[in-house]
Amino acid sequence: MADKIHVQSNINGYDVDFLCESRQSLLEVLRDVLNLTGSKEGCNDGNCGACTVTMDGRIVESCCILGVEAEGKEIITIEGVASADSLHPVQQAFLEEAALQCGICTPGFIVSAKNLLEREPDADEERIRFWLAGNLCRCTGYDKIVRAVLKAGEVMRKG
Repeated sequence: MADKIHVQSNINGYDVDFLCESRQSLLEVLRDVLNLTGSKEGCNDGNCGACTVTMDGRIVESCCILGVEAEGKEIITIEGVASADSLHPVQQAFLEEAALQCGICTPGFIVSAKNLLEREPDADEERIRFWLAGNLCRCTGYDKIVRAVLKAGEVMRKG
């Protein structure tokens, strides 16, 4: 049995302590240790974006980050996107624009889109497509997703 390492992190606004093996990915820790199952395993090699989270404000594929690298970091997963009483505008727009189908890719798209719109609330279609290029969808195509992100940007600009 491998030795476990104690890690302290802030996940979705909560200070969290967990134990993980040095070889465990952040995705494995989120799903198997912390029971935050919103981030999905699609490819497990950083190519699909289904496991995207933010770490200290930057989007990362949690399957490519070791759990021990979360030490002292602030992490936001899909579970931390909505507030206690309402969906985030990106989530709401995904619903209204039917920008999801099977749902495997949806958490990664939402986390990535939220990160973009926090930086650039007036992002145009070209910028959105560029920013979301690391997220793959095998069901819906991308037009509905881009429309949803454009709509969320409008809502966020209006406050």
